[in-house]
Amino acid sequence: MSFVEYIKESYTELVHKVSWPSRDELAQSAVIVLIASIILALVVWLMDTGFEALMQFVYNLF
Repeated sequence: MSFVEYIKESYTELVHKVSWPSRDELAQSAVIVLIASIILALVVWLMDTGFEALMQFVYNLF
């Protein structure tokens, strides 16, 4: 298979065989990713804050 043939087949697959999401589906997915990212960031922040408090407690013991 030549490189040109590969490019042609790739283009054909992208244009005719791939099912692209609608604008509404894309917006909905973006909102889900945003919410999941915020929740994950909050969890990491809480873990970091808790670990910092624990380390300050341990260092103050000695």
